[in-house]
Amino acid sequence: MTTQVWDYRLEYENERDDILDAVDSVFRSGQLILGESVRSFEREYADYHGVSGCVSCDNGTNAIVLGLRAVGVRPGDEVITVANTAAPTIVAIDQIGARPVFVDICPETYLMDTDQVEAAITERTTCILPVHLYGQCVDMRPLQELARRHGLILFEDCAQSHGARHHGQLAGTMGRAAAFSFYPTKVLGAYGDGGAVVTSDPEVEANLRRLRYYGMEQQYYVVSTPGHNSRLDEVHAEILRRKLRRFDGYLASRRAVAARYAEALAGTDLVLPKLAEGNDHSYYLYVVRHPERDRIIERMKQYDVLLNVSYRWPVHTMSGFAHLGYGIGTLPYTEELADQIFSLPMYASLPRGTQDKVIDALREVLATL
Repeated sequence: MTTQVWDYRLEYENERDDILDAVDSVFRSGQLILGESVRSFEREYADYHGVSGCVSCDNGTNAIVLGLRAVGVRPGDEVITVANTAAPTIVAIDQIGARPVFVDICPETYLMDTDQVEAAITERTTCILPVHLYGQCVDMRPLQELARRHGLILFEDCAQSHGARHHGQLAGTMGRAAAFSFYPTKVLGAYGDGGAVVTSDPEVEANLRRLRYYGMEQQYYVVSTPGHNSRLDEVHAEILRRKLRRFDGYLASRRAVAARYAEALAGTDLVLPKLAEGNDHSYYLYVVRHPERDRIIERMKQYDVLLNVSYRWPVHTMSGFAHLGYGIGTLPYTEELADQIFSLPMYASLPRGTQDKVIDALREVLATL
């Protein structure tokens, strides 16, 4: 049987009765849009993070779009971020008419090099957008100081970092607001698209509630800036509520899988994930590195193991963003990394025997390179 990087089916079998009960409870409730399940999930997700507000929406990309608009980023503003991220991070910045400004990454953690941020600040900079990638947080303390000193907005992209901590603080609680994705592969994933923004700023929360509902505060009347139709549906909200109760178990399982990989692959010439100081990793992905990455991926197919690359093309090298003017060579660590990284299978319900299959095959392939 082919081993995938991610597979939800075993988890579904284990949770099937509860998931189907969640769906049935919504269908019997008489309300399918912005009902009690959405309200309850928003309250419970905010409580989990120790913040006062959570506003859900239809996907993680729109969580960034709505979030940036809600905190006051406007067309023509500059947003400092990284190119080592999923394209939706940059698509969202572009959608509101702002300009992404890239800094390079730290070669060991693959996260934003915070030492480069201050030099990237101009008179048009309004926001710093760190991406907590692969399940690990960016070093937020220097960014918080820069934001305070320069009067900038700090907005976190937490699409890949549910449950990750930095010096004890949860991802998503260290800036003015933070965006999350509930895409099915995430540590907390729905059975389709979903997203949310968390904040403890009442003004930002109020802006978000209007923006995700066309700009309305009451039905059919737009009171301010026109917004979007970006609502999380009741079914996915109820499923996420049920899964949130099991969330700490998902985290523990992922960390156990990561620990087995680390132990079994120590001593090989793979570069294994490095945990940054002060971080608790949630292991959304288990990303390793090797200069013969493409050969390894092809050879692993012979063992019926499919691996993934997140991400093969840094955003600044994509033709769709050529207008930003970042040529090859402008972000050397980001570009070098993209040629070498790949992800091993990682999900909470990954069977031990399947993980053994991956480990044994990978060790055999590495031994014959």
